[in-house]
Amino acid sequence: MLLDKQQLEKALAVKRKSVYLPFSLHIFDIVSSTNDILWNLVDQGAEPGCVVIATQQTSGKGQWGRQWLSPLGGLYLSVTVPTHNLSANRSYQLTFATAWGIVNQLQNLGIDISIKWPNDLILEDRKLGGILTETKVNKGKITQALIGIGFNWKNPVPETGINLEMWQSNKVQKIIPNLEILTSQVLLGIELGIQCLFQEGVNVLLSSYLKLLTNIGSCIYINNSFGTVVGVTQTGELHIHMQTDDTRLDRNPDIYLQPGQISLGYQKP
Repeated sequence: MLLDKQQLEKALAVKRKSVYLPFSLHIFDIVSSTNDILWNLVDQGAEPGCVVIATQQTSGKGQWGRQWLSPLGGLYLSVTVPTHNLSANRSYQLTFATAWGIVNQLQNLGIDISIKWPNDLILEDRKLGGILTETKVNKGKITQALIGIGFNWKNPVPETGINLEMWQSNKVQKIIPNLEILTSQVLLGIELGIQCLFQEGVNVLLSSYLKLLTNIGSCIYINNSFGTVVGVTQTGELHIHMQTDDTRLDRNPDIYLQPGQISLGYQKP
């Protein structure tokens, strides 16, 4: 099930007006982790745009050290991206730039996917993919960064997940006919998001990102109180407006949660 490199390169070239990330493709069948392989290449001098792709991982990684199940049939890739001396406390901007870019790219094809904070791609309220950003930091600045993507293509998924083939099985014509097309769209989406972050600025990007975030307006229960999700900050904190009867002016009803402090979960269908 190895990807066809020539077909992928052709798919990347279609309607691509300019090149922000000069993709250098390294394609494997089975690897331990695409992130690990790519870090090795970075240590050997790989530049932004270097890509490692696999159809199966034996030691896939998710956020906060969790295992990412990576069975045959999925898309697993990692790509190095520029950092432009981004502050270490703003690393989440690389994640939401990536999410925004991929969602825009696929929505333009007619796939109605959206974003679930902090790093999930969702379709019909189920998880379609996830993003893992890893960085290296020196003196408070990000010096190197890579984006890891796990995307459900044909692989088996849990009840709270969905794969793209499952979703498009009842379509008259498949929007994404093969894995090479899917891979090209994901890579172009990453390029789009990272380019927007560094050329348009985080304020422009964040405004567009929030429009794609399914959590906005959601009611959650935390600290024995109910609150409503109202946004995400530039550094990735979930902004929640808490319900309170306290009318004191010095009482701030808003709280901000770092990624990992709360899990918003999925409802089983």
